[in-house]
Amino acid sequence: MAQNITIIQQIGLSVLAAASVAWVVGLVRILRRERADRAEWHALRAVGRQAGPPAQEKVALTEAERAAFAGLIRQLDPRSS
Repeated sequence: MAQNITIIQQIGLSVLAAASVAWVVGLVRILRRERADRAEWHALRAVGRQAGPPAQEKVALTEAERAAFAGLIRQLDPRSS
């Protein structure tokens, strides 16, 4: 350091430099946390904007398919025995 600066000034400069580094580190951490929170809320808002339940799908079955399905349901349903 310069020879014409007193020890008190050197200590003050060191404390000021350490405080500046701590402030920058804290600011970066806060900004990163806020960015992560904002992204999380953005994702949650996107989920909430759905217009309703998805549309139901319908499949046209022939009479033989309906009878086969009814027979399968009777086999699987323990109450029908």
